[in-house]
Amino acid sequence: MPQYPFLSEKWMVAARKIRDEYGHKAPGVPPIALNLVVNDVPFGDGSLNAHIDSSRGGLALDEGHLDKPDVSITTDYETAKALFVDQNPAAAMQAFMSGRIRVQGDLTKLLALQDVAGTGSAEDGLLVKEVAERVKAITKV
Repeated sequence: MPQYPFLSEKWMVAARKIRDEYGHKAPGVPPIALNLVVNDVPFGDGSLNAHIDSSRGGLALDEGHLDKPDVSITTDYETAKALFVDQNPAAAMQAFMSGRIRVQGDLTKLLALQDVAGTGSAEDGLLVKEVAERVKAITKV
């Protein structure tokens, strides 16, 4: 399976394909409109704007920002990779405590999103794990 640098254009295309396969099966994902700014990206202009939107059912993950997000997160590339690819919640807590993650907006919605795999059924948890493994598989280390 081809691998690409995290958040690169080719990675985003491959991630969208995964999203398209699983997006309609986003069990237990609470409604949220989240904007994300990732700094220190090792390509392009060094910064990437993206969003996650589950407010209309399913799960949309794409580039660009939403007009009216519930919450906005700004972080660095390595922290974003630890969160979205490695699924490392300890890295998230450490980054938040050290100021490498800045949050604006409704923190309760973000916290509800944090534990999606742990709050649904066993089948939901397996689906979340399967998607995470597929994302890891397309990501160059």
